[in-house]
Amino acid sequence: MDALSWTLKNLVTHSTIIYLIHVFPEIKHIPNPLGIGMIPRNQVSAEQVESYIAQERGKRRELLQKFLQSCSTSKVKVDTILIESDLVSKAILDLIPVLQIRNLVIGANKFHLRKSKSRKGNGVANQILQNAPQSCKVKIICEGKEVNEQMMSPPPQAATTANDTSITIKGGHQQDSISCICFKPKFK
Repeated sequence: MDALSWTLKNLVTHSTIIYLIHVFPEIKHIPNPLGIGMIPRNQVSAEQVESYIAQERGKRRELLQKFLQSCSTSKVKVDTILIESDLVSKAILDLIPVLQIRNLVIGANKFHLRKSKSRKGNGVANQILQNAPQSCKVKIICEGKEVNEQMMSPPPQAATTANDTSITIKGGHQQDSISCICFKPKFK
């Protein structure tokens, strides 16, 4: 929400459209009807899968509602894009040319920034920062303030681990300035 607030204060013009982009994990398992563990989705009925997907859709709608309300209060045009992918940074990077995004705002908390630094820049924010086309300005917002690239750079001897896919990302598009948003995957 801090990243959206920052965007509304710093990047929005009368012709801006904000895209709220939510990248959520692929649904490969659904809860066991008995309440014990998860079952591969190909081992349950189509009705059970559809019921679970509908529940998850409702959770995503609820999550996005406060962001949509904030945009509405600011009288900004807003649209939502939901992407099912386990590769958050790739999903966002692939969307940049499609929507012609020129400003991408990534929101992160201090924990994810520190975690990203210790992973030699393999976090979602760093991957996007390093691989976004030059036509797209990437801004990283932490606690309502812009973070510079040096703060995102890893220390020289950091260990490499798996990619961090739990980060809030924000984005949007228009022929003027552009702002985007995506959200931390909360639902599995």
